[in-house]
Formats: sequence, structure tokens, C-alpha cells
Amino acid sequence: MSRFPSEVGIQPPNGPKIPRMNVADLRQEYMREGLSEAQADRDPIRQFESWFQDALRAQLPLPNAMTLATADSAGAPSARVVLLKGVESGGFVFYTNYFSRKGRELERRPAACMVFLWSELERQVRIEGAVVRVGAEESDAYYASRPLGARLSAWASAQSETVKDRLTLEKSMNEARERHAEQPPRPPHWGGYRLIPQAIEFWQGRADRLHDRLLYRRQGKSWAIERLAP
Repeated sequence: MSRFPSEVGIQPPNGPKIPRMNVADLRQEYMREGLSEAQADRDPIRQFESWFQDALRAQLPLPNAMTLATADSAGAPSARVVLLKGVESGGFVFYTNYFSRKGRELERRPAACMVFLWSELERQVRIEGAVVRVGAEESDAYYASRPLGARLSAWASAQSETVKDRLTLEKSMNEARERHAEQPPRPPHWGGYRLIPQAIEFWQGRADRLHDRLLYRRQGKSWAIERLAP
């Protein structure tokens, strides 16, 4: 039995053993920069946009990728990585199949948490709040902007449902292509959600694990900022 779950070792059935690695020994020192109350924008949306622009300038891969956490009716959590598609109307927008697992959970418990990790910049942003569907016109506009294959797959894939095999998916895609050609309408079961933030935390890595954590909490129409211990 392994001494600790962080120890990872693989013994192939035939061939040399891959050396054991202790995950706990993987360490990184954070030395880039800090985040002070004086530096931070009083509006967390503007602060997020500033950091997002930094991620774009750094040419990070998929800077709009985020972990989206939801919970079912019993409170059991689930998480997955999705793509942010807009910061507008005071909220953070993403799109999905309404019948997917996250869609079903959001219908029952319309609240979520988003986490962005830009490890090359030693930064993380956590956003919590209520979730609402975006309007049909907004979903239509975004759907129309997607590549044709992505529009057709929204018809072909019953997201999160069990499928027999890959061939079943490809057959469904071919049927969608035959049915809708190059002008598929937006499926009624597919569209956007907007997370309206109630709390946004900005995390900046610092030396000796004394990281900077600034938490914005909504207070009416304004925001209160507090520093959290790392």
C-alpha cells in the first residue's frame, strides 16, 4: 500500500518500472509581483478585465477557460472547464446545452462558482453568484457566430447523456447536417447563462506563500474590499 496518496508510481505489466513520484515534492516559488489595495480597481469587473487583458498580452493558451462549479438539489458539487464568452451587463456569460448536467443543476440551484487560473502569471480569480439565462436574442446572436460544425453539434449531441459509441455520435452529426445544411437554427435546448457576481476574489502569488488575496463583496450598488489571509 502506498504511504500517501500523493505518491504516484506505475508498474507496467512488462518492462521497466516508472519511478515513483511524490506529488507533495512538486513546489513552486511565487516571485512575479503583488496586488495591493492601492493598486486594485475599486470595481472588480474592471479589475478582472485588466487581468484578463494581461493574460491576452501574455498569449496564454485559452485565457478564457474557467472551472465552473455547480451543485445538485442535494448539494453534491460537480465541476468542469468551460469557456467564458463575455463580460457584459454586470455578469460573466457562458453557453451550454440546457439539458446537460450543469444545465439541469443550474435550473434547480441557480448559483455557481467560476475559477480562472493563469498559472504563468501566478494569478487566480474566483467568482461566486447567482445564475440567470441570457435572453433568446443574445443566445441567437452568439449561436450564429459559431463555426458551422459547432452549430450542428449542438443539435447532434445530447450533452451528458450516455451514448453507445463514437459511431452513434457521428451518425447523429450527419443527420443534423442533412436536416439543417448550412443554416441550422439555434436549438431550443441550447443557450447562454450569466453569472451575476456577489463576491470576486483576486489571488496573486507571493514569496514564502504569503499570497495576496483581495475579496470584493457586493454591498448594494458598490463593493467592499477586504484582504484575506493566504
